[in-house]
Amino acid sequence: MAKKSPAKKDAPKKAAAPPVDQAIMLQMYRNVYATRQFELKCAELYRAGLIRGYLHPYLGEEAIAAGACAAVGEAGYIVSTHRGHGHCISKGAELKLMMAEIMGKATGYCGGRGGSMHISSKKDNNLGANGIVGGGIPIATGAGLGIKIKGTSQVVVSFFSDGASNNGVFAESLNLAAVFNLPVIFMLENNHYAVSTRIECSAGDCNLAGRGPALGVPGLCVEGNDAVAVYLETKKAARRASNGEGPTLIEAKTYRHGGHHVNDPGLYMPQDELKEWKAKDPVIVLRNHINNDKKVEAVEKAVDQEMEAALEFGKSSPNPSVEDFVSGITDR
Repeated sequence: MAKKSPAKKDAPKKAAAPPVDQAIMLQMYRNVYATRQFELKCAELYRAGLIRGYLHPYLGEEAIAAGACAAVGEAGYIVSTHRGHGHCISKGAELKLMMAEIMGKATGYCGGRGGSMHISSKKDNNLGANGIVGGGIPIATGAGLGIKIKGTSQVVVSFFSDGASNNGVFAESLNLAAVFNLPVIFMLENNHYAVSTRIECSAGDCNLAGRGPALGVPGLCVEGNDAVAVYLETKKAARRASNGEGPTLIEAKTYRHGGHHVNDPGLYMPQDELKEWKAKDPVIVLRNHINNDKKVEAVEKAVDQEMEAALEFGKSSPNPSVEDFVSGITDR
């Protein structure tokens, strides 16, 4: 009679590999945390009268910019919005030059002309923020056409809001991008409010990602408070675009941590809903993905030091002269 083979012991289970390399997650965390600290400080400066004009915080939405910009890399282009500090930071901007620009100083990215809503940087392939809701969508589409004509493998990400998705240029741009198979990623940041109007009050169908297929563009929805989830989906969309397979619409669902701008108390926002979304804070979610307190704290320390230097740089920088303000051109 044949002997029974000894029962095989189950091999020890290996820990599941993280979905994204830790170095990339740490870089995304740097951008999420830097955006958070930058805007908290800017709100203080605004109330102290050191920042003029409007200031639209990205608080609570930082994961979208961090994930999308990491996915397209340095070579990719972005087009931003009036709520664009996180896009700018995540695309490689120096905090000191951003601080100077928002304070209207000559040393800023645009020589103090752009302020909070119009920062751009040629060096970082940041084609600029836009004070007009939806105004950046056709600009990004044009950039996509330029990329296709040049024949490079680059892509462009167009950031815009749920409110902008009701602007006519949204449908026009998606349609054009589909017709010409352009390498554009349309990143719809659905924070549920257009100023104080809820998306349910302005859209017959709140599945905004579903608007893409109607125009020949694949549409998908992602958890906008999770930088890793945004990164992975944007990476797929970027791969499609680089392979000549055309545009993608990504609806990233998120929620502002306050009103439309720093002077808006956001009293129209249900407090229980706000509390629920704050429990999914992008900073907390990404920290949990990284699961290494020592490395996270090192990132935070470096950012805090950079913020101190940026604040001093902004305060000590000169105002632009009238001549330079009117006729000067910056090339950052």
